[in-house]
Amino acid sequence: MKRKSWLLVPLVLVLIIVSIYSYFAIIYQNKFLPNTTVGQINISQLSKKEAIKKIKDNVHQDEFLVLDSGKTWKAIPKQQLGITFDVDKTVDNTIKKQNPWLWFMNYINKPKNVPIIMTDYNKDALAKEATELRTTLTEFNKKRTPTKNAMIEMKDGTFQITNEVAGNTIDIDKFISAFESHVKEGEGTIELETYVQKPTVLATDSKLKKELEDINKLTDVSATYLINGQEIAIPKETIASWLTTNEKGDVDLKKDLVKEYVTQLGQTYNTSTNPTKFNSTKRGEVTVPAGTYSWTIWTDNEVEQLTELILSGKGFTNRVPAYQGSTTPETPLISNTYIEVDLQAQHMWYYKDGKVALETPIISGKPSTPTPPGVFYVWNKKRNEILRGEDYASPVDYWMPIDWTGVGIHDSPWQNANAYGGTSYTTVGSHGCINTPPDVCAKLFNMIDVGVPVVVF
Repeated sequence: MKRKSWLLVPLVLVLIIVSIYSYFAIIYQNKFLPNTTVGQINISQLSKKEAIKKIKDNVHQDEFLVLDSGKTWKAIPKQQLGITFDVDKTVDNTIKKQNPWLWFMNYINKPKNVPIIMTDYNKDALAKEATELRTTLTEFNKKRTPTKNAMIEMKDGTFQITNEVAGNTIDIDKFISAFESHVKEGEGTIELETYVQKPTVLATDSKLKKELEDINKLTDVSATYLINGQEIAIPKETIASWLTTNEKGDVDLKKDLVKEYVTQLGQTYNTSTNPTKFNSTKRGEVTVPAGTYSWTIWTDNEVEQLTELILSGKGFTNRVPAYQGSTTPETPLISNTYIEVDLQAQHMWYYKDGKVALETPIISGKPSTPTPPGVFYVWNKKRNEILRGEDYASPVDYWMPIDWTGVGIHDSPWQNANAYGGTSYTTVGSHGCINTPPDVCAKLFNMIDVGVPVVVF
């Protein structure tokens, strides 16, 4: 008899458990299961009507959550985004999806929060919040480790691949785009960690290794210019400092640095802006200002050509840079054939192949209209010209212009034969031209070719 009573105990317990299970299963046919939240509002144990009222009364508390590793980093009231809701539909959908016969599972596994169905949002409010988030995240990133791609850098005088850095900064553009999409789609959360920037180029990248190989080949390129008779080498470390890679990953040159180098080359050697050292007949070495006989490195053109030559990997020797002007850069400006005009000595020499072929006293410009010093050249030869100015018209038999302002070498039959040389220029000087005795001028005219340099000092 006692044994039968003990057998009844488990049966009674089962009946009690089944009764409790069935009771709640029936109850939750019309009520929400435990731990049910809609828009962060707890509606556990409530009927549909009660849940609708509670949500509508507290919908202002519903927030869009920005999470950082699962924890709330920023909570944005959805009403602040101009979001409107369909509470009735949300509640109806939620109760239809729940399984009352599994009510006990809500105690074991807490269900996710159900977002309230969105009907609309305010575009301006969303844009404003996105702008504020961008500002906040920019500051937030400053305290994090930046993500870096593997890259080629110069270390200890050689190019090497530096490893990528897997940082934890947020890709702000991607995050903001996703945030706006989440809001528009009616979602309630977004996780920052999903948008952590990741390296896109690793040190093992075969393309990066190929770039390193190409760059190292270019660091050994030899490049020399020939300017003013001098060989000017571009230092290899300078070329190395120009090397970089472009957006496609191809080896390229830093154009700003190449242009800086070519510009400096011009500033140092351009004869259009720099004076010329000249060994004169009577006064030894003199410094003569720039004049019409000169050249200028054509910077932009030379940058393009230099870049192409370096990247070809072939290099060059004794290259003449791209230039503009009346003569070329490779040889000294004044060689061994030229006309020398010494204003102080009031004398002129014509040197042919290093030897004096003709010399004569001259009369230069008077003090009020002095003959300009400079390195010029005879750019034309004419017979029987009339030289005109504001207060004169002088016919000449031989005319050899040397600059662009009307200054030149010509015969001057109106001058006294004994006036040439000395200090006569102070009283009977020209308007800037170089007056030459007629018979000597005729000889000079026939001896020289157009293009001969004229050094006036």
